[in-house]
Amino acid sequence: MLAFPLASANASHPVNQTSTFLAETSKAMTTMDAGMMTKPTGDVDRDFVAMMVPHHQGAIDMAVAELRFGHNEQLKRIAQEIIVDQLQEIAAMHIALGQQLPPSIPSPTQPDSPMSDHSGMHAEQER
Repeated sequence: MLAFPLASANASHPVNQTSTFLAETSKAMTTMDAGMMTKPTGDVDRDFVAMMVPHHQGAIDMAVAELRFGHNEQLKRIAQEIIVDQLQEIAAMHIALGQQLPPSIPSPTQPDSPMSDHSGMHAEQER
């Protein structure tokens, strides 16, 4: 069962729900695109990670929007898998470069998660 408050995803407000979903996914894509536009350092591996972390974070943010507003249980399960997989891949990329991992935060599907109050999960990008 999801820990997200579902009051805003009430079916009696489909226009509000759709516009909020579109706004959140648009913001995720804009943030992702901006994050991927890093200046090359000349270190292919570091440049790859610098571009891929925002890309993965964008996928996480869009998956969270699906969890909040989607109705299809199969897609919601896929969204949960995306979140777990992308977080693991972000961690693996940081470890591969010998970088310190970003501070631990609750999963977006946990009640104490920053996502449950509609804030972003961009700790990885603030490095």
